[in-house]
Amino acid sequence: MTKSILTKKILYWYDKNKRSLPWRKKFSQVKREYYTLVSEFMLQQTQVATVIPYFNNFIKDIPDIRSLSKIKEHKLIKYWEGLGYYSRVRNLKKTAQILEKNFKGRLPSTIEELKLLPGIGNYTANAIMAIGFNKPFIPLDGNIERVIKRLLNLKLSKEITKENLIKNKKILGTSIRASDYAQALMELGAMICRPKNPLCHQCPLIKNCKSFKKKDFEIIKERKKKIDRFYLLEVYRKNDQFLLIKNTKFNFLKNLKIFPMKQISKPDNLEKALNFKISNMNMNIMIRFSKIKGAIPNSSWIDSSKLDSYTLPTFTKKIFSYLGKK
Repeated sequence: MTKSILTKKILYWYDKNKRSLPWRKKFSQVKREYYTLVSEFMLQQTQVATVIPYFNNFIKDIPDIRSLSKIKEHKLIKYWEGLGYYSRVRNLKKTAQILEKNFKGRLPSTIEELKLLPGIGNYTANAIMAIGFNKPFIPLDGNIERVIKRLLNLKLSKEITKENLIKNKKILGTSIRASDYAQALMELGAMICRPKNPLCHQCPLIKNCKSFKKKDFEIIKERKKKIDRFYLLEVYRKNDQFLLIKNTKFNFLKNLKIFPMKQISKPDNLEKALNFKISNMNMNIMIRFSKIKGAIPNSSWIDSSKLDSYTLPTFTKKIFSYLGKK
């Protein structure tokens, strides 16, 4: 089957089955660029269902590049609260400021210029080129990777490298409806070619799929090296007040409010540790209640009965939740 027929089958399926998502509606080109930028930053490592209410709330109060470039950081973080990976929203604002200063508030329409903007790597640049500018690019997200792996039944470690998947995406072809086509491929991976229990009999590519012919649907992923780290977290308390610090020490949760903590060597009583996962880091946290001695830089007292009035990362809220059960 030729690439053009495969492309038409995917678009035909998409036109009949696509989800109604707020950034997919018909807009002016200016709004399309902005909505694509915001949604793609939000969708990095976050599922669509989670992003939808955040996106709607965000664009309602921050409707364009100019307002994004000028908003105070503490207000901006509040709109992002709960999405995690806060460096994304800081980079989003930095990008808006550069666009406002150097590009008259518009996104550049070349992939080389896009990749020079904060927070925009190869995937996001390809997504913006395809979705925002209707250019024949295919952004290789986890959903599209899965479609390629199953179509070609890629299993070996050398076959599932990012470089090989980029090379093999040519099997998908291109379309003059580049914006729709990129989203159609993502949609196919998300709704039909799911990680587990794919809905093969609803798939427009069933006759082309080597994995279906072999009845072998297992997806092999490149393994990211997991990093185990250990921390001691200090709890300073005065009645309902807890002391938090602005995090200038660790690369994760940068500039956000966390409990005072430091990295330690692996403790003997690890079974007492709280476990958190941030990206590929496995965090093991020992908690110690302490009495404050002298001033602690960049600190402030937080009323635990009014947590919703503060801008706090989910990590800190989970610590509060744990302490509330003690």
